[in-house]
Amino acid sequence: ITEEYRVSVREVFNNALMGREAANFEFPLYTKDKRRVDVLLNATTRRDVRGHVVGVIGVGQDITERKQVEIEKMQVAQELQT
Repeated sequence: ITEEYRVSVREVFNNALMGREAANFEFPLYTKDKRRVDVLLNATTRRDVRGHVVGVIGVGQDITERKQVEIEKMQVAQELQT
């Protein structure tokens, strides 16, 4: 996680630990070989039978390809308008 997004990602998980879940938080990750991967993060609070927060479940989806397709669609739409 880049320095620019570390605080925001930490905040998403901290909020989930306080019971405030986060859905659809997007941020870039960089792989060891320096490739950019766009991630969609959801953080869900995990509670025990008494309702006490005991943890967080974080799910990240690679949305890199989806974002690229969206960009290409917008470019085609702009070309068609001109």
